[in-house]
This record gives sequence, structure tokens and C-alpha cells, in this order.
Amino acid sequence: MMRFRYLLLGISSFVFANEPLQYSVENVPQKMSVKEKKARYFALVNPAVQRVHKELEELFVSVQKDMQEKKNSAKIDELKKSYKVTSDEELLLALKPHPQSIVLAQGAMESSWATSRFFIEAKNIFGMWSVKPDEPRIAAGVKRDGNKTIWLKKFATLEESVRAYYKTMGRAKAYKAFRQVRYVTNNVYEIVTTLNTYSEMKEQYTLELASLIRYNKLERFDK
Repeated sequence: MMRFRYLLLGISSFVFANEPLQYSVENVPQKMSVKEKKARYFALVNPAVQRVHKELEELFVSVQKDMQEKKNSAKIDELKKSYKVTSDEELLLALKPHPQSIVLAQGAMESSWATSRFFIEAKNIFGMWSVKPDEPRIAAGVKRDGNKTIWLKKFATLEESVRAYYKTMGRAKAYKAFRQVRYVTNNVYEIVTTLNTYSEMKEQYTLELASLIRYNKLERFDK
């Protein structure tokens, strides 16, 4: 069967390939070119991001409509509890999914284009930490502050990883400004300026994120 194959190196294009891509999370081809590394990343991660973004977008629209029509209050109350908010406005801010280009860019940066150990062993795209001893997780390879073990969440699927990331961005106090900006605009370059709390790199992180989006033309995934 003819399938699309991604070729991404600064610019992107689609070509038909006679053979289906055989990429997997666990196996990293040796001596990949930059082009193939990016192709592998998008082949693995983009479908998961697309599916989760769609389901969250549908949930946002559904909840917004329910609020307007004053329906399904029990469902809305349960979501408020899950996202740790009390008002309708806060819930909508928490639920609206931001553009896929940002998700893909952050995933690429955090997982080194799907080659990091926590991506390969734990399907953890975004390097999300674990603070619960009873949840699936793996130890980071490097200790912090001399002797402190850092634990990373372990997911069963890449979709789970994307959902957990969106949930964190929707309810963590550190991303309050981020949620406010993404609610009123889909301009990815405006939104990423509020992600200085995501990394210890602060503003440098937001600059590199914007550069990665622009260089790889990731906004095409938002169309």
C-alpha cells in the first residue's frame, strides 16, 4: 500500500513510499541522519498528538455548549474537580488545547527527537517527573543535588503521555499565564513566550522553542 512519508529538514514535503515506515518507540536506528531522525519522530509522535488534540478540542466545545445551555452540571463539576478549578471560566481556560505545533516542538526538545532514554523506555515524550512512588516510573540517569534520585513517569502509550502533558498544562499553577494567553489567541509565537516557567532555561527556552517551530515549519500541523 502506498503511504505518505515525512521528509523534514528545515522544510517539509510529502512523498509516496512503496514501503511502509517501520519505526518503533523501542528501536532507534543507528547512525540516523538528521532528516531520518525527524522523520521517525513525526511518524511516531504526530499521530498521538493529533488524536489527543482532537478529543480535547471536542471536549472543550462540548463543555462550552453545556455551560451555555446549563446542561450536564454533574459532568462539569467532575471536570472542575479533576482540573482543580472552581469557576466555569477557569475550566474553559484549563480545557482549551493549544496548537499542535507547540506540543510537537516541546516534545522534540524534551525527548531529543524521540531518542532519549525516557522516551524509549517509558514513552515519556516530555520528560515529565513522577512524585508518586506507586505509579509506573523509571529513575533518571543522573541524580540531582548530588544524591537525589529524579523519577520520570512511565506511560503505556504515547497517547497517555500527550494526555498527561495537556492535563499538566491545564491545571498547574506555573502555567496560569500560559492558559490565559492560549485561550484568546492561536498565535503560536505569542503563546510560547509564556512558557518560560517550563524549563530552567527560562526565556532562552521560549526563544529556542519558537526557533524550532519556525525552522521546521511546524505550523502546518495547526492547519
